[in-house]
Amino acid sequence: MIHLERLGEPMSGDNCRAELFEERQREALKAACAEDEDIWEIYATNFGPDGFDSAIEGYISNPRNRTFVVFEGDELAGMSSYLGIDEGRQTVEIGGTYYREKFRGTGLNRRVKDMMLRRAFASGFRRVEFRVDRRNGRSQAAMKKLGAVREGVLRADRLTWNGHVRDSVLFAILKDEWTG
Repeated sequence: MIHLERLGEPMSGDNCRAELFEERQREALKAACAEDEDIWEIYATNFGPDGFDSAIEGYISNPRNRTFVVFEGDELAGMSSYLGIDEGRQTVEIGGTYYREKFRGTGLNRRVKDMMLRRAFASGFRRVEFRVDRRNGRSQAAMKKLGAVREGVLRADRLTWNGHVRDSVLFAILKDEWTG
């Protein structure tokens, strides 16, 4: 049984936490996303300065998504989301993840993903998916470190915000496989 109400509750992990996006956080998250304008070229959605407001509206207005603001200690570190919540298939994707540059390579991603996986599986999901742009080697390496299984490439999977036809590498972790 899926417990959707639990999925959106605040989470805490190893010196990290995540809160469901609230309007009061908009400007701080927008400023954090603007710190690295170039990174948005390899994202499906533009959360950079010119696209942030419409992108965040698209995420938070979709009832199949839950978008979180992520903190390390008390400092805003970035964001991540549950996307495409599918109760019938008991499947959810973790995506739309962005960390400010100073938090990359620090282990924060692993701690946040562990926290989010724990919550997804405790909420009744049996499968968590990750879709990574084929061009994003850093994210693919992070998925392997996490223990996600590379299931294949979805060729010409989507059009990104800048018109690029994206191939997505599909990774997944099943509840029975997860050791976290």
